[in-house]
Amino acid sequence: SFSGEAPALPALSMDAEPECAAMHDGPVPAEMLLLGDGNTMGNIIVWVSDGLPTGNWAAPTTPVVLDQRGCLYVPHAMGIMVGQTYNILNSDGILHNIHTLPEINTTFNRAMPATLTETTTTFGQPEAIFQVKCDVHPWMLAYIGVFDHPFFSVTSADGTFTISGLPPGTYEITAWQERLGTQTASITVGDSETTSQDFTFAVAAAS
Repeated sequence: SFSGEAPALPALSMDAEPECAAMHDGPVPAEMLLLGDGNTMGNIIVWVSDGLPTGNWAAPTTPVVLDQRGCLYVPHAMGIMVGQTYNILNSDGILHNIHTLPEINTTFNRAMPATLTETTTTFGQPEAIFQVKCDVHPWMLAYIGVFDHPFFSVTSADGTFTISGLPPGTYEITAWQERLGTQTASITVGDSETTSQDFTFAVAAAS
């Protein structure tokens, strides 16, 4: 959840690209702060950052999908496992670009004209969190975390997230927001037990 009065964020400026603006009925809200009813927060990437037992978790065969739709990246925040297929779509039928900005993994930068509706890549090493951008439409941004385990999630607009299947133990949980940074918490999970953990973010007071 978000604490305090939410800042008034300007809408995304698509005026320079009339083709993009025409895909929307009105102003497109900024994506850097997604709030639901009661100031719940979406697009928070949450993962187990410490305490996992040594082990190898196989990447799912189901790909993680990033769509370029309405001149936006959908979803805005996501997680993926090392070696899992990253399936990138272009549903708009116009020129887009997918440009990842990792510090550990190899950069992926590919133009996607209208004729190229799908491309794929994978990431070879764990890395949290880095930006994805479009070099054609500068407001198009997304964020991705690459994990070597399946214990991660992204909050929906109602602020909820679920991380399933953790063995009993004590863990560090990290929650990340693109402008408000990270928070950590320690949780203990028993056998066949469900544990809740809340995070509250706020804008830092001016110094």
